[in-house]
Amino acid sequence: MSTDADFSRQLHQFVRDRDWEQFHNPKNLVMALAGEVGELTSVMQWMTFEEAEACAQGASADAVRDELADVFIYLNLLADRLGVDLVESARLKISRNESRYPSDLTRGRLDRYDTYGEGPISERDHPSSSES
Repeated sequence: MSTDADFSRQLHQFVRDRDWEQFHNPKNLVMALAGEVGELTSVMQWMTFEEAEACAQGASADAVRDELADVFIYLNLLADRLGVDLVESARLKISRNESRYPSDLTRGRLDRYDTYGEGPISERDHPSSSES
């Protein structure tokens, strides 16, 4: 269920060759994913805005790429394990957010979908889902 079939085959072969499938239950995969996001965060933690903007080309480039790759790998393993098509799920989420955050009301704003405008937006006008 990854974004690239060749990548998915390579990743699963890597895992099978090491007999790691036995450890890849959803709980362990999400914990590993969170750990890798934490490692990416630690690379950027004390950077200025300008340093963070340029981090993929600067002195931290290798670390940033490695941690992004680890996040991508664990996210793909988790999605595969759960039978989730990441691209389709992302498309559906964008579609839901288009109705939650109409551009004419939200351009340049950080408000949550249920608080912008003149008070809360009605459920009738912009239905929400239980997912964030």
